[in-house]
Amino acid sequence: MLKKIVQIVAVFLFAISLNAQELNCTVTVNADKIPGSNKQKFTTLQNDLTEFVNQKRWTNFNYKDQEKIHCNLTITILQESGDDFKGNIQIQSSRPIFDTAYLSPVFNFKDDDFSFQYTEYQPLLFNQNTYESNLVSVVTFYVYTIIGMDADTFSLYGGTPYYNKAQNILVQAQQSGYKGWNQNAGTRSRFTLMDNLVSPTYKQFRDALYEYHLKGLDVLAKDKKSGKTSIDNAIQKLKRIYNARPNAFLLRVFMDAKADEIVNVFSDGPYFDTSSLKEDLLKISSLNASKWNKIK
Repeated sequence: MLKKIVQIVAVFLFAISLNAQELNCTVTVNADKIPGSNKQKFTTLQNDLTEFVNQKRWTNFNYKDQEKIHCNLTITILQESGDDFKGNIQIQSSRPIFDTAYLSPVFNFKDDDFSFQYTEYQPLLFNQNTYESNLVSVVTFYVYTIIGMDADTFSLYGGTPYYNKAQNILVQAQQSGYKGWNQNAGTRSRFTLMDNLVSPTYKQFRDALYEYHLKGLDVLAKDKKSGKTSIDNAIQKLKRIYNARPNAFLLRVFMDAKADEIVNVFSDGPYFDTSSLKEDLLKISSLNASKWNKIK
């Protein structure tokens, strides 16, 4: 009888642990560019990363299934030399919108400075106080970035503790010799991304994330005019960043995720005066001019 009770408790605790995880993440390792028929190690890597990202607990909060963050990590291997690999990693995340079945894109970013060492079946170890490997550091850096940006859409500056964790990973990795972690890594690097996210200079980017999602998209189902007004207000905050720093990296980060969505929101009824909005969008993101011109 005691053995049966222990088994029931073990199953219960296991079920709780499954429900505690934060991410519902699809990990893809694409090695089509690598010649040869031995692709099993890439399948193993994909499976190991899927388990690592989805089964590890990254925060102190219990997430219900419907609260999990939907995301994709796509690693494309372009070069292989023994156990050394080079390529890129594409990160995408989304969050549900209140009273709808819609998932709104929050983060869409491609990191071209991704290189790492990997031996099949090697354990993927993460220690928040120690640098273990570039593979683990890059993946965990983006896990915390995803969680941080998601938290910013639900509560004002809610992402701060997760950005701090990502920044700690960045600092530890700076002595590794791998690209992307240091100040000289370029304008579209992991360093620039996190440096900007935690900087008071770009506080209004995080203000915009919150107002756009919680006061904008989450309200649209019940009050389209109020929701659109809040989204417009969020874009005004981005415009203020543009006025001070026209080439701000975070403006590109925002629009890479949101351009199509903005067009869809303001192309749908009821009527909303979009004349000044379109002018602002053209300034903030001229690369998307063809999209902004579709707004009625």
